Amino acid sequence: MAGSKFSYRSRSPIFLFFIAAISLLLLLFLFSSSSSSPPSSPELPTAVSSRRPETSFVTSLHNFLSRPIPPDAGENGGYGAPAALDDAVFLRETDRMYRPQNPNYPLDLPIRVYVYNMPHKFTYELLRLFATTYRDTNNLTSNGSPVHRLIEQHSVDYWLWADLISPQSERPLRNIVIRVDHQEDADLFYIPFFTTISFFLLEKQDCKSLYREALKWITEQPAWKRSEGRDHILPVHHPWSFKSVRRYVKKAIWLLPDMDSTGNWYKPGQVYLEKDLILPYVANVDLCDAKCLSETESKRKTLLFFRGRLKRNAGGKIRAKLVAELSGVEDVIIQEGTAGERGKEAAQNGMRKSIFCLNPAGDTPSSARLFDAIVSGCIPVIVSDELELPFEGILDYRKIALFVSSGDALQSGWLLKFLRGVSRAEIKQMQANLAKYSRHFVYSSPAQPLGPEDLAWRMIAGKVVNIKLHTRRSQRVVKESRSICTCDCRRPAANVTVQVR
Repeated sequence: MAGSKFSYRSRSPIFLFFIAAISLLLLLFLFSSSSSSPPSSPELPTAVSSRRPETSFVTSLHNFLSRPIPPDAGENGGYGAPAALDDAVFLRETDRMYRPQNPNYPLDLPIRVYVYNMPHKFTYELLRLFATTYRDTNNLTSNGSPVHRLIEQHSVDYWLWADLISPQSERPLRNIVIRVDHQEDADLFYIPFFTTISFFLLEKQDCKSLYREALKWITEQPAWKRSEGRDHILPVHHPWSFKSVRRYVKKAIWLLPDMDSTGNWYKPGQVYLEKDLILPYVANVDLCDAKCLSETESKRKTLLFFRGRLKRNAGGKIRAKLVAELSGVEDVIIQEGTAGERGKEAAQNGMRKSIFCLNPAGDTPSSARLFDAIVSGCIPVIVSDELELPFEGILDYRKIALFVSSGDALQSGWLLKFLRGVSRAEIKQMQANLAKYSRHFVYSSPAQPLGPEDLAWRMIAGKVVNIKLHTRRSQRVVKESRSICTCDCRRPAANVTVQVR
């Protein structure tokens, strides 16, 4: 008993000291962890809105405009000069790089995006203009296409912006991309200017005036001056969008429908895959889901279907030639039509009854018809030699579409023989792949995982490091340098000869 008592007393101070030391280390660890967290990093809520995704542009826009709208005020992010912002960016990026909890920087997700609070005349007022006039069915383009339907097809600017500015708790994509409140925290900057709405719904001179005002506003921002726009995202999804002034913003990331290489729409050096991003058109038809695909499988009796404008310019001239080649064939349907409401119903019914859907070039290499076919479960037959496709760094289109050169397609009898030679097993496999891929082409609010908004940010994430490289390089290269790095595509001069020694 005496020995036991003595042993307890002798160990008691050591035991108490040990407990105190552990407690002190725990407090130090907690303090260092909290102090290393960036003050401006947004907290990501665990709850996500369970409301059903809305895929109708008109309905989603109505819901969007019914919410409280922030005050109409411009901004410069609190930085009067690019140098002040540059210093703040350096401090924040240094913190992110050396923080133990962030071992994957600069390849980490989510992407941090600063969304400009532009004056309402560039944003909300244009959306209201569309909302109050879209029932005007007499508003047509020169070739008879409904203007408001064209705006819907190119409404990628709305879907991306509406998602970015939604409350974090309502955003399923919060692990992919987040909006930040401070410019020094941003990887990228989003410009929410509705260039397509302004082009189609404003008078010509009013549109050009608004374009010039927007250009001035954008290029006066310190963040723009710091990078010359390299880290700025500009939606110009219709080929005519911002056309009168876009040569001044050619270093920005353009969101495009395609990259017409003929020079009809974009000048050489303005667009290229390393800088810009191809986004899909908004489909004109409803998604044919798994139940729909099952119900329509036995009804797909038409070999090849096409409905659209039969006479187009530029690369679209091939349409008239294909019509002449395919007209009168028993299991082929070729129809003239536009994208109005009755056109939508006719196209949707035709695609859901067909195995293959013809997708020739239009005025540009791409058209919305391709994405109508995909969401309808109709295998696209693409006859467009210059076509670039959205998300091709992620998706393999060879598994859902057939690619045919214009030369082959125009040979007498070649295309029909080719399509009839595709085996039933190949058709079923491609239809199964279409069922999986269709979700990648359906815009919605809230934006959904693996939807087009999600894949857009995943593609942009792959550009961030290169953007930082070119931004920093441009800031330090002296004007006398002979090694200016450029991605501009230029044709070699005709009078240049190469001598081999």
